Amino acid sequence: MKKAGIILLCLLLPLANAFAAQNKPLSVDVLWQLNRIGSPMISPHGEYIVAPVTQYDVPEDKGATQLWLFAKDGSSQRPLTAKGLRASEPVFSPDGNTLAFVSKRDDDEAGQIYLLPLNKAGEAQRLTEVPGGVYGVKWVGEHLYFISRIFPGKNWQQMSEQLKADKDSKLSAQQWNELPYSSFDHWIDENRQAHVFRINANGGEIEPVTTAFNKQLPRSYQSAASYDVSPNEQYIAFNANGWAADKKTRNVDPKIDIFLAKIGSDKAVNLTPKNEAPDANPSFSPDGKTLAFTRQLIHGFYADTANLNLYDIQRKTLREITTDWDRSVARYVWTADSKGFYAAIDDAATRRIYHISAKNGKVKPITDTTNYGKPSIANDGTLVAANDSFLYPARVIKIDTRSGKTTRLDSFNDDILADVDLGTYESVTYKGYNDQDIQMWVHYPPGFDRSKKYPLMMLIHGGPHNAISDGFHYRWNAQTFASWGYVTAWPNFHGSSSFGQEFADSINPDWKNKSLEDVFKATEWFESKDWIDSERMVAGGASYGGYLTSIILGQKHPFNALLIHAAVYNMYSQMSADFAVHSTRFGNYWDNPEIYQSISPHYGAGNFNTPTLVIHGQLDYRVPVGQGFELFRTLQSRGVESRMIYYPDENHWIMKPNNSIYWYNQVEDWMTRFAEPGGR
Repeated sequence: MKKAGIILLCLLLPLANAFAAQNKPLSVDVLWQLNRIGSPMISPHGEYIVAPVTQYDVPEDKGATQLWLFAKDGSSQRPLTAKGLRASEPVFSPDGNTLAFVSKRDDDEAGQIYLLPLNKAGEAQRLTEVPGGVYGVKWVGEHLYFISRIFPGKNWQQMSEQLKADKDSKLSAQQWNELPYSSFDHWIDENRQAHVFRINANGGEIEPVTTAFNKQLPRSYQSAASYDVSPNEQYIAFNANGWAADKKTRNVDPKIDIFLAKIGSDKAVNLTPKNEAPDANPSFSPDGKTLAFTRQLIHGFYADTANLNLYDIQRKTLREITTDWDRSVARYVWTADSKGFYAAIDDAATRRIYHISAKNGKVKPITDTTNYGKPSIANDGTLVAANDSFLYPARVIKIDTRSGKTTRLDSFNDDILADVDLGTYESVTYKGYNDQDIQMWVHYPPGFDRSKKYPLMMLIHGGPHNAISDGFHYRWNAQTFASWGYVTAWPNFHGSSSFGQEFADSINPDWKNKSLEDVFKATEWFESKDWIDSERMVAGGASYGGYLTSIILGQKHPFNALLIHAAVYNMYSQMSADFAVHSTRFGNYWDNPEIYQSISPHYGAGNFNTPTLVIHGQLDYRVPVGQGFELFRTLQSRGVESRMIYYPDENHWIMKPNNSIYWYNQVEDWMTRFAEPGGR
């Protein structure tokens, strides 16, 4: 990693120095001009490759997603769906000649399934008319399967009438009698349940698939990854809460299990009743003999290593195959011969494509540097995926599974980035807490000159069990920050994922000390460099990164100003969030108050004296907006120079074009006031 980063830096620096004066930077305006490519899908016969591409209209403050068709040799690309509409979740028919997708058109009240022939001329035709809409689409055999949220006991007509009545009602009150009541940025209607349905590809009646099992899909979140159907359409495997009905107190935190049932029956069998941690991502092998799924073992620890499990349908036996590998399996697909898997797996701050043997769990890396999304595979073994890096947004690529070499299949964004100087970056390793190795990404501004001194912007990532990997980030783009004239850093401190179970779990329940020391040690690493001005240093983070920045605010530190976005500031009032931070595993604050008091940033308020920019969104139910206002009022009450930016229509992230542009401009204004940008 370090050697590769240094080589990349050496290759790019001369080019950057030569053209910095005539090229424009990667500004926020450029970020919103870029076409954003989603996960590509390849047809079973390998003839067609389709990916969603989103373009944004900044004056109109909205985006639209088209589906594009790419030639398998990279020779051409063309849109399949109309501009100005939204199209998502493309899936191919088993013969590969028809594309299904979700769109909302004409008089649709919600997204519906549309079918588009690819081997002959024709327009997309609507297949479903489901009140409340559809999502999580799969095409298996003769049917299209999908998820819809329904009012149990009501038919489609009654559903439609209920939705209209709710829309027209003057009553705004919501009621809950159990958890969860929210998820990320929306309230959960406990009167509705998410279930799987199916419809024949030729049309006809919609058939319920999971309603007879008296088990709804997880209430907080559902997607196509929440279920799978065997190739012969005999079985369905799906996620649901596995707690027994009499374990009411345990329902505060659902137990996500895998259920297996014959389609058309009224009984589903829990395959994972003894495991209290999540069992997820069910996927049948192409030959229909095996069900794969991921398993975690620690209840209440979302970053617990996820191992791959295989369930033999006929023998009813279960075996884990990746227990000896200290990485989490995610974003996986079966190989066409049912003998293994390809997966995009986070590994030491890089998301690589791996092959996993179904026989013995042996893993083999296919790709090396830069990030890859979930792969899609054809029957002949052709593998496609999205690929991005710090220096370019997502591209559609084809992967040679033997050599790891890739072939780019699209040409999006080349014209936009042609005269943009992206700066440079490298991966470094420094000594952090307890003298342990910590990986960090360092981004250099365009025209970086080592003979000059530059200010530092220390970025603190969220999670905490997350990692900043070598990918293109739209919300916190380090190269955009660097383009202002800063050296920008992303350390993957203790608690970060992709470096193994022990490293990720090392900060629990003490969220504070190890990560904090890693950040301070990273700062010391920069202070030792001749090209850093230690008098011009700023820092900031969001979510857990905002939490740790709030901790820094109450400590002695070297930063002139701070940015705190969507921060967990008060561990007690964080109880109003959509999930439990520590309580499931370590006890509630009334059980173990010493944990919460030792790590809650608000206890350091007596030391707050650093100029701070606070940002929060009203629709943030992951870290409720009160956290931001508590922090801002505290700063103002102490007479600390501070600014609060409040978004009434944003969630944990700033998603809308004009709000994002304002965010970047405000951050630049704040940071440059306290740390003059540029080398000198």
